[in-house]
Amino acid sequence: MKHSIDSIFPITLFFIFSAAALVLLLFSANIYENVIDTSESTFEKTTTLSYIAEKIRHNDEHGSQNIQIESFDGHTALAISNIYNETTYKTYIYESNGELKELFVRDGIHTSADFGTTIIEIEHLDMKALADNLFQFTCTASDGTTDSLIIATHSQTP
Repeated sequence: MKHSIDSIFPITLFFIFSAAALVLLLFSANIYENVIDTSESTFEKTTTLSYIAEKIRHNDEHGSQNIQIESFDGHTALAISNIYNETTYKTYIYESNGELKELFVRDGIHTSADFGTTIIEIEHLDMKALADNLFQFTCTASDGTTDSLIIATHSQTP
């Protein structure tokens, strides 16, 4: 003779196991979503600040006069001057409409910031010169978190 407990126990155990698996799956999906959001934010900030640091290090050669913070078409921009074939060119790095952009143009030519090449999407980039050869860059990611970089030029004025 079979008791009703013999058939109810396996069914109850199955439902408990299924509920636990579902809760674990939902919990894991939430953790995964948070990890992805955090990594995207970190990627935006670190890529932006690393890009700027490498541009400054690569062009840190004629003293601090070739690396400046300037106004460019209504934007604050990192302006890097270089001379090629006795002609001065400038590279502008700036934030416009939620994008880090770069524009390479001959010095003295008026152009629009819209012509810049998009490097990466960011929320905002604040830049300022703290001293003649010391700069601070603060990047805000799309999730509102910020990260900063303070960098100095090391070359001496010739």
